Amino acid sequence: MIDTDTARTSAVRGRFRAVFGAGAGNALEWYDWNVYAVFTTYFAPQFFNSADRVSALLSTLAVFAVGFVARPFGGFLFGLLSDRRGRKFAMTLSIGLAALGSLVIGFAPSYARVGALASVILLLARLIQGLAHGGELPSAQTYVAEYAPAQRRGLWSSLIYVSGTLGNLLGTVLAAVLAATLSDTQMSEFGWRIPFLLGGVFGLYVLFMRLRMTETATFTSDVGSTKPRMWPLLVANRAAVVKVIGLTAGFTVVYYVWSVSQTAHAISARGIDERSAFWAGVVGNGVFVLTLPLWGKLSDRVGRKPMLLTGLLATAALVFPLDAIIGHSAVLLGVSMSLAMLLIGMYASILPAVYAELFPTKVRTVAVGIPYSITVAAFGGTAPYLQELIGTTLDSAWFTGYTVLLLLISAAVVLRIPETRGARLDETGSGT
Repeated sequence: MIDTDTARTSAVRGRFRAVFGAGAGNALEWYDWNVYAVFTTYFAPQFFNSADRVSALLSTLAVFAVGFVARPFGGFLFGLLSDRRGRKFAMTLSIGLAALGSLVIGFAPSYARVGALASVILLLARLIQGLAHGGELPSAQTYVAEYAPAQRRGLWSSLIYVSGTLGNLLGTVLAAVLAATLSDTQMSEFGWRIPFLLGGVFGLYVLFMRLRMTETATFTSDVGSTKPRMWPLLVANRAAVVKVIGLTAGFTVVYYVWSVSQTAHAISARGIDERSAFWAGVVGNGVFVLTLPLWGKLSDRVGRKPMLLTGLLATAALVFPLDAIIGHSAVLLGVSMSLAMLLIGMYASILPAVYAELFPTKVRTVAVGIPYSITVAAFGGTAPYLQELIGTTLDSAWFTGYTVLLLLISAAVVLRIPETRGARLDETGSGT
């Protein structure tokens, strides 16, 4: 009896370390990555010529997009490490790189001090973070999906976006608090550095947590010490790779717009008070976090495809009116963001499970990481820039139409995937 209780206690502790380590690291990665977008309006003049604020803002958003270029390389590199050396090894290394990039930005000199070198330092730091984030998310998704019980994988997979959005929320709340306590001049001079420095410090703690995590039993039993040949496995699963691209395209654009850049766009293009806009973002993302586990649990009962289709089509149908009602009101911004994030959560909660259920163990991380990172770089990474550029040169309706088109493409791909609820994560995969 004592041995049984000890074993049960040990299992609970191991599960807690696994969930907390994966969640905290994922939250930090997203915090480091997205705090850049939240504080863009403050530090843009610090790294580019402040004589033209619009040009400086667009240049800073362009660097945000360039950072995504490194993501496919991160997906490939960390995907290989994850599928050969283990999920834990890849996740630990990625969190170290992400924290490093955040510290570099926090300590970087301004354009006024070193000229164009400041822009170069910012670019290099974003490339480092892009490399890390390109490997973190696929590795974390795979780790959680493999660790979860088959019949509760949808619920467990919601941890990815719950933790990630909590990281986003932390950055947004910090922005609101700093904006309320510091003057605009102080925010531009040094206030924007605070969140980047905090991200680097917290990274050391998360690094320690991940070193204590255990490897998944699925990886240990299916791969172990073998070194799978990746290219033949990728070719054999090429249909599933294409489906990852299609599933990700619509989601990544609508997510980055409504979760990340909508507040900055509301401040710069709609003239909404920055403090009110930040709190509207907090409310919208709070709704997202609270509903994600509910959607994940529901998918374990009704299946993945009904949830994906309903969420994608409902978002496509409502994104125009949700954008239109915002106007110049912070309250309506919060309402529209909340409704949008409620719908986006229907598919965001279960996509990590769907990705994992499409591939066999030996190629699971790299087969998700490469196409996912390329798609996020091509569509999600350019979304804030396109939203700002198209909104100022043409009309925001053009960008919204582009978003709807991608959502419909993703919905069409859902019709082509198998129902993967409760699928075994073994050698066969189910995406081909």
